[in-house]
Amino acid sequence: MRVVTEIPHAAVKITVFAWNGKYLIKLERGPYEQTYKISEMEVAGDETIKQMLDETFINEAVSLFQQMHQHLMAALERAE
Repeated sequence: MRVVTEIPHAAVKITVFAWNGKYLIKLERGPYEQTYKISEMEVAGDETIKQMLDETFINEAVSLFQQMHQHLMAALERAE
C-alpha cells in the first residue's frame, strides 16, 4: 500500500492510499477512523478524489464521527 496524497483539512486528517487496484480514502478524527474504497477505474486520479471530498462530504463524515463516539460511549455505559 502506498500513500498517494494527504489532503489538509482543519476538521479531519485525510490520507489517500493506492492498493490492489483501489484508492482508499482514510479520514481520521481523534480515536476514530473512516475508510472508503473506490476502484481506480471509477476516478481519474487523486485530483478527482480531492473534488469528491467537498465540504458536504466532510461535514457528513464529521457527523458520522460524532455518531461513532455516541455509540461507543453508550456501549461502554451498557458494559458497566
